Amino acid sequence: MTEKEIIKKTADFIKKKLEKDSSHDWWHVYRVWQIAKKIGKKEGGDFFIIEMAALLHEMDDYKLEKKNNNNARKWLLKLNLEKEIADRINEISQNVSFKGAGVKSEMKTKEGKIVQDADRLDAIGAIGIARVFAYGGYKQREIYNPKIKPAEHETFAEYKKRDYSSINHFYEKLLLLKNLMNTKTGKKMAAGRHKFMENYLKEFFKEWTLR
Repeated sequence: MTEKEIIKKTADFIKKKLEKDSSHDWWHVYRVWQIAKKIGKKEGGDFFIIEMAALLHEMDDYKLEKKNNNNARKWLLKLNLEKEIADRINEISQNVSFKGAGVKSEMKTKEGKIVQDADRLDAIGAIGIARVFAYGGYKQREIYNPKIKPAEHETFAEYKKRDYSSINHFYEKLLLLKNLMNTKTGKKMAAGRHKFMENYLKEFFKEWTLR
């Protein structure tokens, strides 16, 4: 198969695989894929690795899988890719996710930095806001509870266990992402989305307090 055919086959596979949660579904993967390509055009890198890692980045996400079953690795083995290429793709897909404010998750390669930025960009702005509340509803979380204060998680285990409100998630993750962007292009794209979230939160608390 050509690289183009492998990418199409992988996209078709992902469409069937991700169905449960609308905040981490095929359309999220599709947006990350498109954003990664847009950033890649500006920043460079191996496009095959960028596209494949973007498509596979949710396959073993802890929010969807109770344990890591190496789903991305298994799929890559089915495709009979060269080991070095498969390893590079898999390493990126396994390390994209945010794991807490105090946890470093730096990508080693340009391709990894691009995919991570793409995933973070889809977590902020108007779509990011929609995803927060979609996931909150899926997990039966409160929209907001003034008694529960945001926390800065020092470990991934602590971050995973946290039972936060949807509004707290802005302070525990989303508002932090602008300053965690890896690429110059990602930083530029994040600025407007970050400002949109800040304005949304101002209006939210204005309505909450009836001011």
